[in-house]
Amino acid sequence: MASVTSLQRPRLLSSFFGDRFSHSSRSLQPLFSGQRRHPGVQHVCMRLSRSFTDFLLKKRIRDDSSNKKRKPLLPGKVSPGLPVPSHIPRPPYVNSHQSPGISSGPQIHDEKGIECMRASGRLAAQVLEYAGTLVKPGTTTNEIDQAVHQMIIENGAYPSPLGYGGFPKSVCTSVNECICHGIPDSRALEDGDIINIDVTVFLNGYHGDTSITFFCGDVDEEAKNLVQITRECLYKAISVCGPGVEFSKIGRTIHDHADKFRYGVVKDFVGHGVGWVFHSDPVILHFRNNDRGRMVLGQTFTIEPMLSMGSINPVVWPDNWTAVTEDGSLSAQFEHTLLITEDGAEILTQC
Repeated sequence: MASVTSLQRPRLLSSFFGDRFSHSSRSLQPLFSGQRRHPGVQHVCMRLSRSFTDFLLKKRIRDDSSNKKRKPLLPGKVSPGLPVPSHIPRPPYVNSHQSPGISSGPQIHDEKGIECMRASGRLAAQVLEYAGTLVKPGTTTNEIDQAVHQMIIENGAYPSPLGYGGFPKSVCTSVNECICHGIPDSRALEDGDIINIDVTVFLNGYHGDTSITFFCGDVDEEAKNLVQITRECLYKAISVCGPGVEFSKIGRTIHDHADKFRYGVVKDFVGHGVGWVFHSDPVILHFRNNDRGRMVLGQTFTIEPMLSMGSINPVVWPDNWTAVTEDGSLSAQFEHTLLITEDGAEILTQC
């Protein structure tokens, strides 16, 4: 294993898609007014003014201290969101421009609900697999958004990100130092980029949510290692799940594995229960914690660790969505939606 850029202790990132900054213990940073926050947890996520954000970007362009080969990520042009046929059912939050918040209580499904969750998860996985084939130098993230949108609506589903709290696109595309919630735009992917594509679909009243970090062209070994360890963190966390298991075991498992390689786990992003409400309890912490909740048979939720090679501090662009590492260091993420079964956990978001 090649050494990583930073030898600082790990910082955990975790996300949703949707709850954009559910805070580190009960709901990511409340960028939406009225969103709950967990008492006693220090708020570290920063929203900067446009002028200060521009200053940081220009400074990074001047010295490019984080990576001599890689250009800093800059905003591109965002085109309008794409239309969805009227016959396709919409989630209740669409067009509200308000955060729906987090539904109280776990998502526990009967047999019919489980089958619906399997169907939405399978479609999300198929869409994500297709999106991954589009990742190559010269492709814009907006083109990926268009392709994802078209595949989702052709299957009678709604792209869950579109209209969630005003999010303008149908998928999240987070490139290089973007931690999560990157808005597809006119920027073309470049050789050596890494990109997380986060797909969520709303099918027959249920959401399926999954993401993968893909390589674009010839990616260097440090980036490959980061992506590989992030993927390992997800699957190691899945392996410990089952009825009666404390949710804190997820965070401990991820944190311990990331710690071996000195990768950061950014703590400001968390996973959630999913189902017909998209984001609900439990809030899954991906770092060491003392939460005492336990997994229940028939319950669904996401695990979505995000690891960083450098700073643990996310900076949010003026679009109020795009979260990037403060120092421009690379970040990677993987995500699955799970169902707790008698034997452990079933991954719902796979083909």
